[in-house]
Amino acid sequence: MQTAVELPANAMGDDLPPPSLINRHARTIAAFAALMVFAAVGYAVYRLTEEVTYADVLRSLSATSAGSFALAILFTGLSFATLCFYDLNALAHIGRKRPWPEVALTAFSAYAVGNVAGFGALSGGAIRYRAYSRAGMSPDDIGRIIAFVTVSFSLGLALLTSGSLIPMAGEIAPLLGIASTTLASISAVVLVALIVLLALASRRGITIAGRTLRLADTATLSRQFLVTALDVAFAASVLYALLPAEAQISWPAFFAVYAVAIGIGVVSHVPAGLGVFETVILAALGSQVGSDALLASLVAYRIIYYVLPLVLAVVVVTASELRQLTATPLSVGVARTAGRLAPTLLAALALVLGAMLVLSSVTPTPGDNLDRLAGILPLPVVEGAHFLASILGLMLVIVARGLAQRLDGAWWGALLIAVLALLLSLAKAVAVYEAAMLGLLVLGLLPSRHLFRRQASLRQALTASWLLAVAVLVIGAAVVMLFVYRDVEYSHDLWWQFTFSADAPRSLRAMLGLSVAAMGIGLFSLMRPAAPAVMPAGPQEMAKAVAILDHHDVADANLVRTGDKSIMLSPDGKAFLMYGRQGRSLIAFLDPVGPKLSRDELVWQFVETARASGCRAVFYQATPALLPAIADAGMKAFKLGEMAVVNLEDFDLKGGRWAGLRQASAKGERDGLTFEIASLEKLPPILPDLRRVSDAWLDHHRAREKGFSLGAFTEAYMGSQPVAMLRHEGQIVAFANILLTDTRQEASIDLMRFAPEAPRGAMDFLFVRLMTALREQGYCHFNLGMAPLSGLSRREVAPFWDRVANTFYEHGERFYNFKGLRAFKSKFHPDWQPRYLAVAGGLNPVIALVDATLLIGGGLKGVVKK
Repeated sequence: MQTAVELPANAMGDDLPPPSLINRHARTIAAFAALMVFAAVGYAVYRLTEEVTYADVLRSLSATSAGSFALAILFTGLSFATLCFYDLNALAHIGRKRPWPEVALTAFSAYAVGNVAGFGALSGGAIRYRAYSRAGMSPDDIGRIIAFVTVSFSLGLALLTSGSLIPMAGEIAPLLGIASTTLASISAVVLVALIVLLALASRRGITIAGRTLRLADTATLSRQFLVTALDVAFAASVLYALLPAEAQISWPAFFAVYAVAIGIGVVSHVPAGLGVFETVILAALGSQVGSDALLASLVAYRIIYYVLPLVLAVVVVTASELRQLTATPLSVGVARTAGRLAPTLLAALALVLGAMLVLSSVTPTPGDNLDRLAGILPLPVVEGAHFLASILGLMLVIVARGLAQRLDGAWWGALLIAVLALLLSLAKAVAVYEAAMLGLLVLGLLPSRHLFRRQASLRQALTASWLLAVAVLVIGAAVVMLFVYRDVEYSHDLWWQFTFSADAPRSLRAMLGLSVAAMGIGLFSLMRPAAPAVMPAGPQEMAKAVAILDHHDVADANLVRTGDKSIMLSPDGKAFLMYGRQGRSLIAFLDPVGPKLSRDELVWQFVETARASGCRAVFYQATPALLPAIADAGMKAFKLGEMAVVNLEDFDLKGGRWAGLRQASAKGERDGLTFEIASLEKLPPILPDLRRVSDAWLDHHRAREKGFSLGAFTEAYMGSQPVAMLRHEGQIVAFANILLTDTRQEASIDLMRFAPEAPRGAMDFLFVRLMTALREQGYCHFNLGMAPLSGLSRREVAPFWDRVANTFYEHGERFYNFKGLRAFKSKFHPDWQPRYLAVAGGLNPVIALVDATLLIGGGLKGVVKK
């Protein structure tokens, strides 16, 4: 029995306003705002460094001592070791345990990628979701881990910043141009407010704008605050160790400045806080430290704290993959975790190396290297290598998205680009370190070939996050070029100067090529087609889907026979997915049906189809088995309810446990009810009688036919599967159509209707007799359908989605019989299995659920009229 999760009409009101322009384009607006912030920051950096030359920065960088670099690397290691305790504490807080090597590798990789990318598909939260979901953890637990890590870091950073500013106000206030008493007073007020907030939230919770914030107990908060303090302290020490010796600022004062800079970088939403963090540091310390030395320290800091951990993570994962290939694997847990993380880590490395190639194309080549090249290669080869390397860098950034999606074409593209870029980096500037990094990418790609099995096209429109990354890269390259060649006077003749020593013209031409290529990529992505109409499946598609579902165990997949859904077949034709469209949501019903590899590919195919048409992809009633594929596709799962599945092998009316059903069966016999199953050949003559019962049921309940996740009474649909019936005095008074597959692993029903004159308790009698008959025919399980919004977490730290759903479950009986439905199904002692709504985060789960409700009810009019 399929039960839809329907939002009651009264709860939604008589009219559902369309989403506002801001809501519909929230991601695009946020990306554009972040781009504007980055452009403003780039201009600020350019103005703050007016007295600095590129040569000055290089001299300061070369003057940094080996001891400073060693200390920075040491503090980086300590910081990342501390970061692992975020996940360990989160797991302890929710009462879950995982082997610490797996947790450490997951956390280390999440922060290594999150620091570099800081957006969308490559974020630390997505990595945790992918790693932990494949380790068998539920979406609720993973969401609580991510929330714990995010909230604890944010609160800890706020406490540290405000707390450290109070004693250090005398040193920091002059840097900011305000009075020390003013800074100390503001910091004290913020600190006290945070402490009060934390105290209240950890005890009984605080309700703000209808949302209740509850935090962990005091002991857990104290432990996590210590972790945050150590993390920020070690990270600040990395940059502090790289500052020149003449820096006249104490470590405590620098710690406060660093905390503020990190916080502003996070709030800006610019990938990796690039430029924002640097601007704050330059503005705060520019009067204490020379701008050239400070820029050199910041460059070294970015390389050591951001790039080096990513490289180390890729090395660890590559080593794990190589050891598996040589039959000497690491521990099973670590090896599996490495396999889960390899595509994302390689994508992040490709993103970094693409940026490296782009930035190197707008900076001068060392004179010694040019002299060496002049004696080996002709000038046209060097010029061509320089120009092509910049374009390849941009292409590598684009291919990084495909690597994150595990596309086989992206693997080949990244390998080809990396090899060509390696050769060009040597040909354009004898860039040994650059070539070595590209060689590392090649080395990481080779043993990971088996992880990139998705045969999908690379010709996909980029999302707002990736367009933002491309735009930040191009604008950043322009700012760097202007900074490097600020002393070169522009003239049109620069475009046509071709000599070995003409670095500025070479960079100018590379910048033009980058701009044109980026503009083309952006236009291709922005000029995507409007969402096409979704048409119901035709006879041929329906026949293929039915042939597939007959050989699998998902009885509810027979709802494809209703004919109101579209069908998507996997490339190999072995799996199918049924879906519909409502608003800007493309909604898939149930998991794809077919072999696992084909199902996983269909998830990606469906998500990409939705994105290409400007829609959000939604999976409605997804099972736990689909969660790893959903996580890989960058989606999150929100618990929708629980499915009641009865083990027919244990179904027996003997014993006290089954007394209620035994009495219902006996009462049905006393009332004169008789049970029978009408096979397909017996259905045509009795369809008018079934129609009479169905119409009477609809009239009695003042309801109308539904769709999508529920069947509707049509002759084609009712004639496609057997029907269980009850007769009273020879007349049909109740029926339910049975959903079966050839595997006999599972059976279910869809339409369950009875006439007003049917004896009380008739449906209990029908269920008992039907399950008994199915058990005798060798069926293993009977699917009673879903109990909406039941079984969600009730803990104080439960996700916001769970708390809202629980509130509606407890107080929404006037709109929908949530508790009664679960109580009815509980009489059959089923196993309760979770079902999920899978979609991207933010407001999308709520919008997706509304769209699913409208799709099931036949639009707003159907929902309001039931």
